[in-house]
Amino acid sequence: MFGSKKPVTITVKDADISFPCGRNEDVFTAMIRNRKGPFTCGCYGGGCGICRVQIIRGRWSAYKPMSAAYVTRADMQKGVVLLCCVKPKSNLVITPILNV
Repeated sequence: MFGSKKPVTITVKDADISFPCGRNEDVFTAMIRNRKGPFTCGCYGGGCGICRVQIIRGRWSAYKPMSAAYVTRADMQKGVVLLCCVKPKSNLVITPILNV
């Protein structure tokens, strides 16, 4: 399931939620697989904004484009991303952004 690399831990700040995520899977898929998280299912394609969060700690990479309607370049520099479009490079601490 996770390949040869040890999974990382994703923690939702102030929600007492954490779950494992493979380094080669997007965070949203891991959240759904583990039945964790404060989000409902959306488009899985980076276009609806339902999984918009701020990554406040950890390293990540975007592996597919995110809708500029929900995440600008300036947002990304502040760690604001769509979880369906990012893969973790380390443990992450995230916080939901409710105003989409």
